[in-house]
Amino acid sequence: MRRVTRWAAGVVAPLALAGVLLPLNDSVNLVSDALLFLAVAVAVAVWAGLAPSLVAAVEGALLLNYFFTAPVHTLTVADPNNALALAVFVGVTATVSVAVELVARHRRRLDDAVATEVALTRANELRTALLAAVGHDLRSPLAAAKASVSGLLSIELDLTDDDRRDLLDTADESLDRLAALIANLLDLSRLQTGSLAIELEPVDVEEVLTRAQRELGAAPVRVLVPEETPAVLADAGLLERILVNVLANAVRFSPAGIPPRVHAEREGDVVTVSVVDHGPGVPAEQIVDIFVPFQRLGDTDPSTGLGLGLALSRGLAEAMGGELRAEPTQGGGLTVVLTLRAADVSDTGAGEPGTREREGRQP
Repeated sequence: MRRVTRWAAGVVAPLALAGVLLPLNDSVNLVSDALLFLAVAVAVAVWAGLAPSLVAAVEGALLLNYFFTAPVHTLTVADPNNALALAVFVGVTATVSVAVELVARHRRRLDDAVATEVALTRANELRTALLAAVGHDLRSPLAAAKASVSGLLSIELDLTDDDRRDLLDTADESLDRLAALIANLLDLSRLQTGSLAIELEPVDVEEVLTRAQRELGAAPVRVLVPEETPAVLADAGLLERILVNVLANAVRFSPAGIPPRVHAEREGDVVTVSVVDHGPGVPAEQIVDIFVPFQRLGDTDPSTGLGLGLALSRGLAEAMGGELRAEPTQGGGLTVVLTLRAADVSDTGAGEPGTREREGRQP
């Protein structure tokens, strides 16, 4: 469509100028007419490119000849000087059009080069962040697991059963953390390359929240899900990954005695799941940064991972046709809101609609 518009400009613009100049034929001389047609051809060259501008130049020469060069209304040119002027007009217009096109091509090449440089700069920044994260965060759980296993294998240490149990627990926890970090890296890579398998189906939000709580272990979380909340269209496994990441983040920053809470509700054709904490929160101007890979906003605790959790969660939500955003919690803290499309299923639950609330530790 845009190509047709450009060609149309090359044809219509000279005709429009001729329509404007014809009533002024007695007060505007041939030189002024030629300069105006030249300006139109150059404008077409700037906006539409070389070929449409050449059409405008040839058409402008014909219009100048037929309507503005004696004898008018014929293509005959009585005065050789006028014939020469028309030929020069076409030559100059073509030359200027070619020059404009060359400048435009050079500018496009410069823009492409700048875009490539920006992309390379961002890639280098990401690579640097990844190397720094791998060098510290992945090494930390690996070193802890290695130290625990080495202690168990040492013949020089006199270990009690409790000591061995502690070392095994440390190794198990470190390896779980390492596996989770690697899984996040792999999933983020699959998301970026579009190779992550996603199977959308109706999923019960409360069931997935139950599994997510179970994975968090003893972490206290309050969950409120209205009974009439419909299923969502999602991949159950990926939805669980999102909720585990978001809940773990909320638990980590919640003050003692004030556990984070989760509530779900239907809003039109979508279901929103809000995870609310009353921790230190994030400055409004930095909220967007919490979804950038490898950003932990001052959190230097290596056990918190690579800073991939929320970045990966947003990618997974968008891959399922949903949205993940964050906003300040009223009274202090951070609220992360997950929005997914409601599945087209009937509510088969019995009884009067209400709200199921669970509070405590592992469900």
